[in-house]
Amino acid sequence: MKKKLIIFLPIILIILILSLFLSSNKNKEAIEKLYISSDTNSIYVYDLKYEKKYSLNRGIRVDVYKYSDKKDDIVYKKIKYDDKYYMIDSSNLTGNKKEIIKEKEMYVRTNLTLYKDDTSSKILSLIKKGEKVDILGYDKISKGYVNKYKVKYNDLVGYVYSKYLVNNIDDSKKLYDENSIQKYMAKQGNTLGGGTATNLDYYPYEKANFKDNKMPDEVRALYINSGNIKYIDEYIKVAKDSNINAFVIDIKDNTSPSYNSPVMLEYSKTNYAHALNDYTDYKNYVNKAKEAGFYLIGRITTFKDSYYVNDNKSSAIKDSMGNPFSHNGSYWPSVYDRNVWEFNVELAKEAVKEIGFNEIQFDYVRFPDRTTKLEKDGIINLGNTYNEEKAEAIQTFVMYACDEIHSVGAYVSIDVFGESALNYVTAYGQYWAAISNVADVISAMPYPDHFSIHEFGINEVVWTVPYKLLDTWSKYVVEKQKIIPTPAKVRTWIQAYDTKKTPSVVYDENKVADEIKALYDNGLTGGYMTWNASSKIEKYKSISNAFRRKYK
Repeated sequence: MKKKLIIFLPIILIILILSLFLSSNKNKEAIEKLYISSDTNSIYVYDLKYEKKYSLNRGIRVDVYKYSDKKDDIVYKKIKYDDKYYMIDSSNLTGNKKEIIKEKEMYVRTNLTLYKDDTSSKILSLIKKGEKVDILGYDKISKGYVNKYKVKYNDLVGYVYSKYLVNNIDDSKKLYDENSIQKYMAKQGNTLGGGTATNLDYYPYEKANFKDNKMPDEVRALYINSGNIKYIDEYIKVAKDSNINAFVIDIKDNTSPSYNSPVMLEYSKTNYAHALNDYTDYKNYVNKAKEAGFYLIGRITTFKDSYYVNDNKSSAIKDSMGNPFSHNGSYWPSVYDRNVWEFNVELAKEAVKEIGFNEIQFDYVRFPDRTTKLEKDGIINLGNTYNEEKAEAIQTFVMYACDEIHSVGAYVSIDVFGESALNYVTAYGQYWAAISNVADVISAMPYPDHFSIHEFGINEVVWTVPYKLLDTWSKYVVEKQKIIPTPAKVRTWIQAYDTKKTPSVVYDENKVADEIKALYDNGLTGGYMTWNASSKIEKYKSISNAFRRKYK
C-alpha cells in the first residue's frame, strides 16, 4: 500500500501543481474581444500599475481579460492592444458596434447640410448654427473620428458630417476669432444686400491632398469650350510647345452641355438632349489629354442654366408673376434651391469617377448681378426657403461641394469676380475670405476690360495698363488670404482675348505676360488659366511666348 502511495504521490502533486498553474493563468487569457466606446474621439487608459496614461481611439477592438480592479469607485478591466497591456474603465467597452459612440446630442457650429442618407448627395434640409440635433447613430469611424452622424432634427432624420458639430451650445454659438478675424470682418457690413461677413464661417478647413491625384503647385492652363474639345489633339500640341501643364475643359456651360451625361438625363433632360458631344467621344477626348500628362479641370456653370430651369421651373429665380425670370437673356436657378446643388454636384462626381477629371471648377457660384433693386422692389423672388443671406448660401454650397467631391478623390475650385476681393460682401453674395477658407482653389476673373475705366484711382485707362491694374488688385487678394486660417490656392483667370471696350486693345503676348507678372510679383504663384470664350487655337499660339517666360 505504501509503495502504491509513493508511486501515485508524485502524480498527485503534478496534477495539483498543474491545476494551480492553470488557475493562476486564467487571468492571463483573453476571454472576449470588445470595442472601445466613448463620447469623445479617444479616451485615456493606464498601464497595469496606473502610473502612466495613454490615449486610445474609440472603435479599436481589444482583447479583454477576466481580471478586473476597482479604483476610486471605477471598475477597470485589463485589455491588450498592439501587444501592450492597459487598464481601462469597463464602461468604455462594448461588444456592439452601434454603441461605440456615446454621444446623445450635439450642436451645429455652422450652417450645414442635412443629407437624406449616408451614401448619396441627396439633401434633406439645412440646419442652422446653434441648433441641437439628437444623435441616433453613425456611418463609419476612422481613428476615433465619426465621418457622418445619423441625427434627428425636429421631425427630420438624416445624416450630417461630424466636423460641423460640437458638444455644447455655447461653443456652437461662438464665432471663430483667432487673430481677431471677426473684428476685421465686422467692418464689412451688409451694405449691398449680399450678406454680412461676420455671419460666415472662418474655422480652419483641412485642405485635400490626394496621394493618387497630385495637384501641381503651379497650374498653367488653357481653356477649352464644349464645342472645341473634339480638337484636343491640336490643343495638346500647342500646350506641349508652350509650357502649359493643364486644361480647363467644359463639362456644362449655360446652354452648352458638353456630353449626354446620365446625371443630366435624371435631373435635366433638356441639357441631355442638347449635348454637343457623344458621351464616349467626350470621354476619349479627355482621356487623350490625361494620357498626355495634363492636369484636368472640369468646368461647370452652376447657377446660370437655362436648360435646367426649363426642366425645373420650381428651382428658378422667378418674376412677380411666378414665372422664371430672364436676366440678360438667360434663366438662373436660385442658389437657395438645394435641388440645383444636387444636380451640379452629382454631375461633378460623375465627371470625376467616369470621365477622369482631377478637379472640378464651379463657375457662376453667385446670384445674378445688378438685381438688388429688383429684389427689394419685389420684382423678382429668389425663393429663400431657409431665410439665408446670399453669402451664407454660397459658402454652405461650397462646403457641400467640397465634402462630396473630396469623397471621390478630386479637388474643388470656385470662380469668383475680381470684386469679391475688396472690403465688402458683394451684392451677388461672393466674399473672398469665406470662399477661400473652404475651397481648395479660388479662381478670380479680374479681366482688365471688366473694370471701370479708372479703377482704383489709376489715371490711365486700366485695360491699357494690365500690369498696373492687376498689381493693385493683387494686393487686396494678399490681404484677404492673410486674414483667414486656411486660405485656398490662388489660381487666376487671365484675359486672353482682345478688349471689348473702347479704346480697344490687342492682348498680345506682352499684355498677357504683364497680367501674369503682376500676379506673381505679389506672390500669387498658384498659376493661371486663359479665358478666351471661343478657345481659339490661333490666339493661344500667338500669345504662347507669354507662357514660356519665367515669372518666379
